[in-house]
Amino acid sequence: MTEPLDRDTTTAEPALRYGFGTNGFSNHRLQDALTVIADLGYDGVALTLDHHHLDPFAPGLAARTAALARRLDRLGLGVVIETGARYLLDPWHKHEPTLLAAEGRERRVDFLRRAVAVGADLGAQAVSFWAGVRPARLDARTAWDRLVAGCAEVVEAAEKADVPLGFEPEPGMLVESIDEYTRLAAALGDPAPFGLTLDIGHCRCLEPYPVPECVRRAGSRLVNVQIDDMRRGTHEHLEFGSGEIDFPPVLSALDEVGYRGLVAVELPRHSHDAPGVARRSLDFLRSCDPAVRREEEMA
Repeated sequence: MTEPLDRDTTTAEPALRYGFGTNGFSNHRLQDALTVIADLGYDGVALTLDHHHLDPFAPGLAARTAALARRLDRLGLGVVIETGARYLLDPWHKHEPTLLAAEGRERRVDFLRRAVAVGADLGAQAVSFWAGVRPARLDARTAWDRLVAGCAEVVEAAEKADVPLGFEPEPGMLVESIDEYTRLAAALGDPAPFGLTLDIGHCRCLEPYPVPECVRRAGSRLVNVQIDDMRRGTHEHLEFGSGEIDFPPVLSALDEVGYRGLVAVELPRHSHDAPGVARRSLDFLRSCDPAVRREEEMA
């Protein structure tokens, strides 16, 4: 009778790949942030293009992107491109102009095209973006038509560059739920590059389904995952354990649907303690990881 193999549970490979968002390292130089993230043991980084982190409008973008690609390769970090910089396009108004704006929509489209180009040069898993908040005086039909038209332009750029897009439903924006994302994808003709970014906290905040069910509903459309804790009805990104989400079933659902992209911690208001938050977050996620838990059960 063959003796069972000994299992070393201390070296169990997590089923999922974890990343951390650079918007949670806003007080760090990008190079320093990447070093800390890699040294802590993360698999990748969610890179928010911003004035201090690979400014897409500053001179020498191609050379700076190439240098960053080499740096990421040396550190062994995968990457997702995030486009939620608060004041990159307008120093007075947060996240403006959006794809819904009466003036300036072309600046948002130009930014997203640049993000796609950066994503192609970095071999990014996805380029993530969102709709924007509908202005109070803008009727819903016009807002929707502008969004569809803007997304179509971004999809065209993504198709040419062979870069997946991850559209993120965002609380308070024109598209804030998975069902609304599905409607938008249908309006665009369900193009192949138009995938879904799912923020786990947002699911708890406003989706009508349990969080693991949100993951299952996303299914094969899922190209990017942001993760944070949150409470029902309150759009506030919280450290793990500070909100209401039960994370082991969520990570098990991600494993179940076969998602193998980055699961990136999204804590944009925690830069004051970025290394500490990043360390605690990874320890927490690994403690909930289904592969690690399976190894522990079999030990």
